[in-house]
Amino acid sequence: MTRRLKDARILMYSHDTFGLGHLRRCRTIAHSLVEDFRGLNVLIISGSPIAGAFDYRARVDFVKIPSVIKLRNGEYTSMEQHIDLHQTLKMRQSIIRHTAESFQPDIFIVDKEPMGLRGEVEDTLAYLKARGTTLVLGLRDVMDAPHLLDAEWKRHDVMGKIARYYDKVWVYGPPDFYDPLIGLDVPPVVRARMNFVGFLQRRVSEEHESGHRPKGNYILVTTGGGGDGAALIHDVVHAYKEDPELTHKALIVLGPYMPAAQRQKLVRKASKIPHVEVIEFDNRMEELIAGSIAVVAMGGYNTYCEILSFDKPALVVPRVNPREEQLIRARRASKLGLVQMLSPEVSRQPKVLAEVLKALPDRAPPSQTSQALRLEGLPHISQIVGDLLETRDNMRLAVV
Repeated sequence: MTRRLKDARILMYSHDTFGLGHLRRCRTIAHSLVEDFRGLNVLIISGSPIAGAFDYRARVDFVKIPSVIKLRNGEYTSMEQHIDLHQTLKMRQSIIRHTAESFQPDIFIVDKEPMGLRGEVEDTLAYLKARGTTLVLGLRDVMDAPHLLDAEWKRHDVMGKIARYYDKVWVYGPPDFYDPLIGLDVPPVVRARMNFVGFLQRRVSEEHESGHRPKGNYILVTTGGGGDGAALIHDVVHAYKEDPELTHKALIVLGPYMPAAQRQKLVRKASKIPHVEVIEFDNRMEELIAGSIAVVAMGGYNTYCEILSFDKPALVVPRVNPREEQLIRARRASKLGLVQMLSPEVSRQPKVLAEVLKALPDRAPPSQTSQALRLEGLPHISQIVGDLLETRDNMRLAVV
């Protein structure tokens, strides 16, 4: 039931240096919250170069900060080549702080990067902490391999800063799926603030429909943003080429960040195969996944939530470097029977992949293979936010 609030404000930060995952997760949470609470306004700070390509509900808006791209080697560079990275980061930090000062949020939710890109959020965290804003860190179900995350965070004393600034730590997954801080030395004060809210359920829009949804049955092939997805798309196209008995219609979504040369090469190859259709991007992926008979993906967080939400048989071929997040998630989900997993090495074998693709639509959906199908994140977040804002209102009344 929708609850009414009086001029409540939530600010969200999404650094968005690679892919679409952070912005899409923030947008999902924001849309759910404004649907549950009248009088609530949500503002998303995003570095995504295509933040404006998505639809936003009333009372949800975004502020665009200069884009920074994460390269495959893990380094960063400015989107605008004539501006150096240091200058870009200074502009981003200034815009983030100014936005917080102008918007004056009741709650500030930071997605995944506790101090932001290269520490750009720390100044804003200190400012908001001093004025009494509730500070929330939102973590994916899986962050990275423990040894990699531990080394990265120790270099910058991230755990100590989480303890210093954050009031709450939300984990966007259930506790029995995976602990994103496993293997790290987590202070008791941080562990006490952690709340495993659950996976974030997705649903199709009742107002809009994707113009790319094919007629009839189809397998959806998606690599999210597409920046590192060319290899999987190539494997799927090669499997169709090598096995004429593979006749399931396939809709391949390349992703907006796939390099132009790779995109053009794959479009040319796919155009020669009658059962394969290729598109570059669709801002309503939920509709495409909901309409499919099966999904082939790399297994990023959002796609995984959509596979569970729409109960689709799925094949996951995870990225294995520079981060191991997708590999860890895929292994865990495969062990629970929720998805089928192939390593990138096996995926490169066209005959093997073709056999898997032919059988994929007949694979039992996640709901029939595991009891670990809980998508409670959005209602749990709404409950927490409602309690926080109700406490805020009661404190204001007490002062009056």
